[in-house]
Amino acid sequence: MGLYQYYLLSVMLLLPALCYSHYTSTYSRATYYGSPDCLGTPTGACRFGEYGRTVNDANVAGVSRLWKNGTGCGACYQVRCKVPQLCSDYGVYVVVTDYGEGDKTDFILSPRAYGRMALPDKSAELYSYGVVNVEFRRVPCWYKGYNLMFKVHENSRYPHYLAIAILYVAGQNDVLAVEIWQEDCQEWMAMRRAFGAVFDISSPPEGALNLRFQVSGSAGLTWVVANNAIPSDWKAGVAYESEIQLE
Repeated sequence: MGLYQYYLLSVMLLLPALCYSHYTSTYSRATYYGSPDCLGTPTGACRFGEYGRTVNDANVAGVSRLWKNGTGCGACYQVRCKVPQLCSDYGVYVVVTDYGEGDKTDFILSPRAYGRMALPDKSAELYSYGVVNVEFRRVPCWYKGYNLMFKVHENSRYPHYLAIAILYVAGQNDVLAVEIWQEDCQEWMAMRRAFGAVFDISSPPEGALNLRFQVSGSAGLTWVVANNAIPSDWKAGVAYESEIQLE
């Protein structure tokens, strides 16, 4: 084999790796928002409440381009800053809990998450930058010790109005739709995406509630059924655990 043919073969073998790298990591910028305790905010646009403040040890983020009309809520990303003398190779894993726009940024991180991109003893210097170049990629969410939960949103009014958010969605799954079973009609009825990760319905059925939700993930589009997901005497602000573990 001549030198020219060897060079062409080498380039052809390298191209798939280059393309794969390009599509799995994206370059952008990240900043952080003010917080008195360095945690997330319970008033984030996903409307997760306290879960949005503390989930994933408060390594959370607001996004804009990745918001996707609320479908991006709960997605997980690895974010690594690109200041070699300050930034670790590992970066930080964050959960999307809010919407936020910055100076050409894809991520507005909680102070804790922003600081955890830094090397040991370098977080104060990283904070002084305010905005840094980053690379990020979508990664599966993993919640050790937690099954998927259905939280009845605080705005719900028993028994006339029900709003829910689905918590601890593991894997690399986006919740696209939620439906509730109508026993009298023997059919599934769509709930409305009210805001962020919250789906609602007026005049919900009586009794224990069966739900199903559509997810987009590694298995494609699938419907997941949760029988008796919410008890008949549901209460606003309470999260009900299921036996579901997504992958």
